[in-house]
Amino acid sequence: MTTKLETLPTPDKKSGGAGKPTNHRKPRESRGTLAFSRAQRGKSLMKHGILILAGGLMIYPLLWMVVSSLRPNELIFREPGLWLNSLEMSNYTSGWSALTHPFGHYMINSAIVVIGSILGNLISCSMAAYAFARLQFTAKKLLFGIMLLTIMLPFHVVIVPQYILFSQIGWVNTFWPLIVPKLLATEAFFVFLMVQFIRGIPRELDEAARIDGAGHPRIFLRVILPLMVPALATTTIFTFIWTWNDFFGALIYLTDPDMFTVPVALRAFVDSQSATSWGSLFAMSIVSLLPVFLVFLFGQRFLIKGIATTGIK
Repeated sequence: MTTKLETLPTPDKKSGGAGKPTNHRKPRESRGTLAFSRAQRGKSLMKHGILILAGGLMIYPLLWMVVSSLRPNELIFREPGLWLNSLEMSNYTSGWSALTHPFGHYMINSAIVVIGSILGNLISCSMAAYAFARLQFTAKKLLFGIMLLTIMLPFHVVIVPQYILFSQIGWVNTFWPLIVPKLLATEAFFVFLMVQFIRGIPRELDEAARIDGAGHPRIFLRVILPLMVPALATTTIFTFIWTWNDFFGALIYLTDPDMFTVPVALRAFVDSQSATSWGSLFAMSIVSLLPVFLVFLFGQRFLIKGIATTGIK
C-alpha cells in the first residue's frame, strides 16, 4: 500500500520561517493616485504656460525695439512684426552723431551723475543706518518712523521747493542738484534696507571690538561695513538703475544741451516740428540699455543675497 507524501512549503529565509510564499510584485497604484498625479501635472503645465506667455508679453516690446533699430525708418511702423527682411545698421551710426554731441558725451554725463549718486548713497545711508541700528539717542524711534514716512512722499511734492533752493544758490544747469541730496541720506529706502541688515549682525562682534578699545567709528569701519557687502551691492545696483534712467530730475535741472544725460538726450530725438528719426532713437535706446543690462547681469547674485538677508534679525 503506497502512501502519498505531502510536500510541505519551504520556509522563506527572508521572512524567517515557514509560511506563505512571498509576493515580490509591487502594489499597483490606485486610480485615485493616478488621477491626482495627472491633475498635478496638468496644473504645473498650465502654470508654466501662463508664465511663459506673460514673459513673452513683457519681453516683446524690447524685442520689437531691437528689431526696429535694424529697420529703415520708413518701414518701422509699416512692418510691425519681428521678422527682418534686411538689416539697417546705419541707424546706429547716424544716431550716435545725430545730436549736438556724440551720444557718448551724454553717456559720460550720466556716468558722472551715477557715480556721484552711488558714492553719496553708500556713505550717507550706511552711516545713518548704523546710527539707527546701533546707537541710542533721544527720539530714535520717532525719527526712524518719520524717515519711513518719507518713502510714501512723492518726489513731485518737494520738487518746487528744491528747485527754488537750488536756483537761489546757483546750482541749476549743473550736476549738483542730482548728486548733493544723495550725500544727505535722503533715500529712506536704502537706509531702511541697511538698518535691517545691520540688525542681523550679532552685537557680540561690537562688544568684542569695544573690549579691544574700538569706538563707534572704528566699529563701523572695521566690523560692520565689511559685513554689509550684500546690502551695499544692492544699494549700488538700485542706485545705478534709478539714476541712469532718471528723466524728470535731469529735465528740471539741466537746460544746457552740453549737460544732458542719456534720458534727456533720447528725448531730443523726438522733434514735434519735423520728422522723427525713430530708427536712430531706438538704436540709441538699445545702446543706453547695455550698461543697465551688464550691471544687473554681473550684480544679480549680490542683489538677491542682499534682499534675502535684510529681513533677518
